[in-house]
Amino acid sequence: MNRERWFDRTFVFDLPPGRFPFILDRLRGMPARAEEKMRGVGRDLHTRRLNDTWSMQENLGHLIDLEALHMRRLAELAALAEAGRSAGDLPLLAPADLENRATWQANHNVRSIEEVLRDLRRGRTAFVARLEAWDPAKLEVAGIHPRLEQPMRVIDLAYFVAEHDDYHLARVQELLITFAGRRR
Repeated sequence: MNRERWFDRTFVFDLPPGRFPFILDRLRGMPARAEEKMRGVGRDLHTRRLNDTWSMQENLGHLIDLEALHMRRLAELAALAEAGRSAGDLPLLAPADLENRATWQANHNVRSIEEVLRDLRRGRTAFVARLEAWDPAKLEVAGIHPRLEQPMRVIDLAYFVAEHDDYHLARVQELLITFAGRRR
């Protein structure tokens, strides 16, 4: 399959704060979408790799691995909001591990899919709860995304995570079609 690499994507962060509830709904629904895709898929398929890419289960595990980064960036933005930081000299947000060592080393394929899906739901529920509790008056607080080198507000972080979720769920879908001829 010929698809755009995640690190080649660019973003324009210009969503109005009124879109925040829609982004939250995307984030909240991701675990159910993942569960639906994996329903009835045999272990031999959901742990199978295509060439040197991640399996379906590893793609989902990767989303788990990144929840800590999302929470850290949200904590950094919360600290900026508390400090009443001006829009001038914005600090750099925590960088991602661009080699994805955590996912390659986690060995997600040895776990049960039920365990992966449970951890995926648990991590996402915590992230969404933190976003739902966010003061709407502070949605514009921003830091600099290290790879994109542009300001990222709270709504932008939420949007970025939702897009990343969709990227990996689409990859799971591609693998489902390749290995099982299934569309979900």
